[in-house]
Amino acid sequence: MSRKRGNGEGSITKRKDGRYMARYTVHTAKGLKRKTIYGRKREEVRDKLAKALADQVDGLVFDAGTLTVGEYLETWLRDVDKDTVRESTYERHENVVNLHLVPALGRIKLSKLNPAHVQGLYRERLESGLAPATVQKIHAVLHKALSQAVRWSLVPRNVTEAAKAPRPTAEEMHPLSREETRRFLDAVQGDRLEALYVLAVHTGMRQGEMLALKWEDVDLENAVVRVRRTLTRSGGRFSLGDTKTKKSRRTIHLTEAAVQALRRHLACQMEYMQCLGDLYKDQGLIFTTDTGKTINPSNLRQRSFAPLLKQARLPKIRFHDLRHTCATLLFSRNVHPKYVQELLGHASISITLDTYSHVIPGMGDQTAQAMQDALS
Repeated sequence: MSRKRGNGEGSITKRKDGRYMARYTVHTAKGLKRKTIYGRKREEVRDKLAKALADQVDGLVFDAGTLTVGEYLETWLRDVDKDTVRESTYERHENVVNLHLVPALGRIKLSKLNPAHVQGLYRERLESGLAPATVQKIHAVLHKALSQAVRWSLVPRNVTEAAKAPRPTAEEMHPLSREETRRFLDAVQGDRLEALYVLAVHTGMRQGEMLALKWEDVDLENAVVRVRRTLTRSGGRFSLGDTKTKKSRRTIHLTEAAVQALRRHLACQMEYMQCLGDLYKDQGLIFTTDTGKTINPSNLRQRSFAPLLKQARLPKIRFHDLRHTCATLLFSRNVHPKYVQELLGHASISITLDTYSHVIPGMGDQTAQAMQDALS
């Protein structure tokens, strides 16, 4: 005979087939739902019921029901991700979900998703020719989405934590040497975007940060520039958006060479605006197209940067390598990593050290000498 319990507390009964059964109710987003536990022994069912009720009290009700991974990811994108990240980041997450996660995992019930499913996805994507760094990004999106499923008590654990994502190979940097940097700066003299390249080398600013700079961000009298925004791409169109991280919002002190390059650039821009009149769409930007519009980063690299490298008789490098050039030149002069971190806008000094530890001079010698001095 079953023992009477309070509403929602469950009851244990013996079935005709000899097994024991317990029923209890849980609160879900769609209202009350009846759940059932089975077992061969009464004590087994009792213990399972006690744990389920305890989890319910703690808010741990794992009830994904018939929800599939695809349905969940669609909900996560719409209700969580869309309003918590930059639009460009959301679009990247949406592409990962639609191109990789849904085709491979979408039909699996969320409650049945396991580490083997996830590991198989990573292996299949690597075998299809995707770079480890791309598969790592797929892992990051899925991990973030399933972390929310855990917080919503839809699943008891994040299965991506038991799957091993491939380690991306570090992208090799090709900073210019001191002599090569001088040749490059000689080559850009008189170029319409000379000031942009001078800033890139002297400050290490990111390409998107420089293309989003406005004259209101610059104080030439006090030789400072404030990084407040970056150029982002959304729906195939470029717009000004938030910086990469909060740490990226920073104030940079300018060299005299950078100040003079900006003064010359301002004078040329004002003259050009007067010549074009209404044809020039002034948005307050420092670096623009001929008509005042934002510069397409791809056009900048192909139509301006690449020809200048060729003119300076320099090897093909990425625009981002100018940022690395700035850092390595500073480290060659024994500038403290903390100052370089602040200049570059890295979120933490560990990023700076991990990126440039191999170019910081004398690190090995200093540690060996320090240990010798400590024990002498």
